[in-house]
Amino acid sequence: MGLTAGQLREDLDTLAGREPALARALERVGYPDARIREPGFATMLRTIIGQQVSVASAASVWNKLEAELGAGFTPDALLARDFDTLRACGLSRQKQGYARSLCELAHSGELDLARLPADDEEAIALLTRIKGIGRWSAEIYLLFAEGRPDIWPAGDLAVQEGVKRLLVLEERPGEKATRALAEPWSPQRGAMAIFTWHFYANPAL
Repeated sequence: MGLTAGQLREDLDTLAGREPALARALERVGYPDARIREPGFATMLRTIIGQQVSVASAASVWNKLEAELGAGFTPDALLARDFDTLRACGLSRQKQGYARSLCELAHSGELDLARLPADDEEAIALLTRIKGIGRWSAEIYLLFAEGRPDIWPAGDLAVQEGVKRLLVLEERPGEKATRALAEPWSPQRGAMAIFTWHFYANPAL
C-alpha cells in the first residue's frame, strides 16, 4: 500500500523542520491527499495499458479485458489468448508485447510483485526488465503501490517544476539537478515527491 495521509503528514512535518521553504509552502497549500494503489499484477498491467492514452481509453481497455478474461484474471489467462482476441480488447501490438513481457516474467517466477527486493534500486532494476516499463514507471509503482518512503522520481517534469517553484529557482532543474537537490530530504523523499505534485497543481499559486 502507498503512503497513507498520516504517514505523509508525519514525513512532511519532519522535512519542514529542516526545510523552511517546505514549511512556508505547507502553510499556503496544506497537505496533499494520499496516492495509493493496490500492489500487484493488476496495477502494473494497468500502468502499461495507461501509457500514452486517456484515462477513459485505458478504463475501456481494462473493462474489455476483464469481460474476456474474468475479474481478477491471472498472467496465465492473458498469455493463453491470441493476438486478435487481445486486439479486440484494445491492446495494440506494442502494448501486447509489453503486457506479455510482464505476464511471462510473472509466470516464470522471475518477477514476484509480492516479494520485490527491499533495496529500492534493485527493485527498480527488476521492474524495468518488463518491456515498456522505464525508471519513472517503476518509481511510481514503488511509491504508490508499495509506499516506499524514499522514492524520488526526479525525471518527472511536474516534480521538477514543483521543486523549481518550492525553492524559487530561476529555471526548472533537470533530472540530475533535481536528484541532487533532494539529497537533504532523504529518507522522506517519497512524501516530498507527492507534495511537489500537490504544490505544482495547486490553483491558488
